[in-house]
Amino acid sequence: MGKRASERNSELNAMTFGRSGPRLREQNKLEKRQRIRAAARELFSKHGYEVATLRQIAKRAHVGLGTLFNYVQDKRDLVFLIFNEELAAVTDEALTASQQHDSLIDQLIDIYRPHYHYFSKDPPLSRILLQELTFYSEGKQAATFHEIRERLISGIERVIRTAQNEQRIHTKEDPAIVARHIFFVCSGAIRWWIARLTPSPRDGLAELRRLLELDIKGLQPHPPIRVRRRPSSAALRSDSASHGDGNSARKLRPTGLS
Repeated sequence: MGKRASERNSELNAMTFGRSGPRLREQNKLEKRQRIRAAARELFSKHGYEVATLRQIAKRAHVGLGTLFNYVQDKRDLVFLIFNEELAAVTDEALTASQQHDSLIDQLIDIYRPHYHYFSKDPPLSRILLQELTFYSEGKQAATFHEIRERLISGIERVIRTAQNEQRIHTKEDPAIVARHIFFVCSGAIRWWIARLTPSPRDGLAELRRLLELDIKGLQPHPPIRVRRRPSSAALRSDSASHGDGNSARKLRPTGLS
C-alpha cells in the first residue's frame, strides 16, 4: 500500500507541475515585463531619454540585455512598452465619457479630458512619448499602439456620425475624414500645451475648446441683416410725379405674365 500510495503521489505531482508549468512561465514573463517597464520609467525620468541606455535599464530591471530584446526592438520601442497599457486604459475612459453629453464640443472635450490629466502627471515622460510617436511604425510594441490610436479615432468618428444623423451638425463630409481632422487638431493642441513648464489640464482644455469651437462654428461671417429703409419725402414726391394719378398709372401698367 505504501509503494502504491507513493507512486500515486508522484503521478499527481507530475500532473500538477505539468498544469502549473506554463502558468509559472507566463507569470515570470509578466513579472519581467513589469520590472522592465518600471526600470525604463525610472531611468528615463531620472536621466532623460537620450542619456539612459538599454544596458542600464536591463541591469536596473535585473534581466539580461538579451532578455530585454525579447520585449522591445530598441529604445524607442521601450517607450511604448511603458505607455501602451496605460494609454489603452485612458482610451477606454475617454470613449465612455463621451456618452455623457449631447453637445458635440462637450463630447470631444470629454474624450480628451482623460488624456490631458494623464499627460500632466509626468510632463517630462509624456514629452518623450509625444516626441517618439511620430512615424512610429516598426517595433514589437507598434501594433498595440496603432490599435489603441485607431480605437480612439473610431470613437471620435462614431460621435461625429451620430451628430450628423441627429442633424446637430450639417456637414456632408465623410465622418472618418472629420474624425481624422479633429484628431490632428487635438494632437497638435496637446503637443503645444505639454511643452509648457507647468502644463495645467484646465488651461489646456480651455484652449482646446476654443480650437474646437473654431472648427465646428467656422470662420464664415454671419449673414448680413437687411434693414428696409423708409423712403425720403423727396423720393416720395418724385415717385408720385412720375406716376401721376391712379388712372394714368393703370394705363401705363403692362398686361400679361411677363
